[in-house]
Amino acid sequence: MSRELTILLATAASIGFFHTLMGPDHYIPFVAMAHARKWSSMKTLCVTALCGLGHIASSVLLGIMGIALGIAVTKLEFIESFRGNLAAWALIAFGLMYFAWGMRKASRNKPHRHAHFHGDQDLHVHEHVHTQEHVHVHQTEGKAAITPWILFTIFVFGPCEPLIPILMYPAAKNSMLGLVLVTSVFGGVTIMTMIGAVFVSRLGVHFLPMARLERYSHALAGATIFLCGIAIQFLGL
Repeated sequence: MSRELTILLATAASIGFFHTLMGPDHYIPFVAMAHARKWSSMKTLCVTALCGLGHIASSVLLGIMGIALGIAVTKLEFIESFRGNLAAWALIAFGLMYFAWGMRKASRNKPHRHAHFHGDQDLHVHEHVHTQEHVHVHQTEGKAAITPWILFTIFVFGPCEPLIPILMYPAAKNSMLGLVLVTSVFGGVTIMTMIGAVFVSRLGVHFLPMARLERYSHALAGATIFLCGIAIQFLGL
């Protein structure tokens, strides 16, 4: 293995790690949706990995096409920038719509009272809220949730900005094996960092005092995703 390829592999690993941690969109939406929709740990990590795979694969395919067709890297950077704007606005729109739906759901789920008589004819009144733990089945059994696929679609449009110009094009000049290795290292580190960040963040959420805000969990998830989109689009995160 040449010295240049060794440097590229180390660069791919470090960029994959820090690029993921510095981009809140790589893990916060999954934590927010997992809490709101009561996903299991396994489902949360599977959705995260699937979205991460789509996120990387779209940029890899674009980079391979550019290398094969001899397209200048500046043109591909323009396409990646356009895709980045599209993904950010999609996050903003999805977060805003989910927030509105969550507020509507919360308003319908206000605390209310029930009165009933015990055997001694004493009237007893208690107040409660219909949370997700209170079983009401309104969906057709077996119907797949669409939320993970919305996130997947958004992540497919989201580019890995440093992958093509910093890693793929220099690696392709070295060898095709170098291109495969660099792309694999970047992709593997990115997905594992996403999974790790989601896992740790999800554990942290359990320590937050969220009980009184439980009926607003969907609205809070939507607001969180909306703010992630705003941070990416206007703060460059």
